Amino acid sequence: MKELEARIQADGRVLGEDILKVDSFLNHQIDPQLMQAMGNEFARLFAGQGITKVITVEASGIAPAVMAGLALNVPVVFARKSKSRILSDDAYTADVYSYTKQTSNQIRIDKRFLSATDHVLLIDDFLANGQALLGLKALADAAGATIVGAGIVIEKSFQPGRQAATEAGLSNIQSLARIAAFENGQVVFAAEEK
Repeated sequence: MKELEARIQADGRVLGEDILKVDSFLNHQIDPQLMQAMGNEFARLFAGQGITKVITVEASGIAPAVMAGLALNVPVVFARKSKSRILSDDAYTADVYSYTKQTSNQIRIDKRFLSATDHVLLIDDFLANGQALLGLKALADAAGATIVGAGIVIEKSFQPGRQAATEAGLSNIQSLARIAAFENGQVVFAAEEK
């Protein structure tokens, strides 16, 4: 998605060898027009697949997931990372390790909001090591839901996330921007797949 790539070039900041900070438009301050364009693109990429729900992980996946849900006219469910006293214990759970934050979280979705009759689209902000995506897959699998695909805002294709997801049985992974490398503090995008 050229609009997203241009925004990454203009406002993204490369930190070290493997971190891209996009907090000015994706995961701290949010650009609603860009989110809407991304939601529309996800809807186009996954059109006609009978999607009944979009699922994501809090917090950075929520904005693109909501816009995809809006464009697809389906509910959005986000997996919570923390348990509060008001959450039901009757939930699907999976453990997810965050390399960026160097912590593990147990994500959860209340069983009322995900079932075997659902055809779900997984949405995440980044695909790097694949842990969040695998956690979402585990929740959908536990519910017996059908996964129609995964929509990724930014994929760091030089990291093992796509391979891990593919080896776990996820197919139809569509990334709006694929990064091949970081060179001298700059983002190098992967060639578009034909």
